[in-house]
Amino acid sequence: MSQKSPSRQRRRKAHQQPPGPPPAARPPYTLYDPGFSRLKPQSECWEEDLPEPGEPPMASPRLIRLSELNDTWMEIPRYEDRISWWGLWLMLPLSILPIPFIYRDMTHPEFNPSFSLIMLLFLSISLHLFRAVMFAPRGTPVRLNRKRQKVYVYEHKRGWPWFPWRTTIKVFDWADVRGELIRRSDIYASGYELSCAVCKPGTYEVVDRFSLNFQGGSIPLKSVWSHCCMYMQGRRVPATPVIRHVPASWTPVNTIRWPEALDRESTTAPGE
Repeated sequence: MSQKSPSRQRRRKAHQQPPGPPPAARPPYTLYDPGFSRLKPQSECWEEDLPEPGEPPMASPRLIRLSELNDTWMEIPRYEDRISWWGLWLMLPLSILPIPFIYRDMTHPEFNPSFSLIMLLFLSISLHLFRAVMFAPRGTPVRLNRKRQKVYVYEHKRGWPWFPWRTTIKVFDWADVRGELIRRSDIYASGYELSCAVCKPGTYEVVDRFSLNFQGGSIPLKSVWSHCCMYMQGRRVPATPVIRHVPASWTPVNTIRWPEALDRESTTAPGE
């Protein structure tokens, strides 16, 4: 019986699962795919690790959407598809409709105190939906600054309707960002999502995550990641995205407001 070649033994050892509790694995796609993520902790909906920023891309570069692209910085808009924009507008009048009838019952001589809680519930739902469609950002951007090698992530979090909704901007070093595909299957999202894991320098230990593209096909999202990696390397990338039109938004004010200092930093080179 012939012995296994040393090269084959080395390949198999290189792709063995590391010590510790086994992560939720799926069958490997290829010989060089171990079936689990090198990032720790592994994302709950993890599907595939993407090449690191300095590795050869696995797909041709192409963005799905694009707001700005020049020699210094690039901005990618992120439009939420998890909850339909039109669905919010449809739910808003439906949540307001019962309020007059509840108020009528509250003024009845045989008033039941429980109606107060019911009315407060419908008022809260209506206010949440109204703020979401009129004053929340239709999409949140991510800026990549090639000169500074930084990523600026604009995050807007919706919360209780009676309290302020917070906007935060996170700044990361591009060298610490790793791409991964995740796959969701629930009532609000179904399909692939391009996620970025932020790791401690020189490690695969994840300290934060953010979405670069909420939903799309597997191949288009790999092209988005390739586009970002090649752009940050200073290489030529396509200036035309797949989708050019901007989704409708009827907000009365500009909902994307960068702080002046971060707006300048994210759009200029060092020393400017």
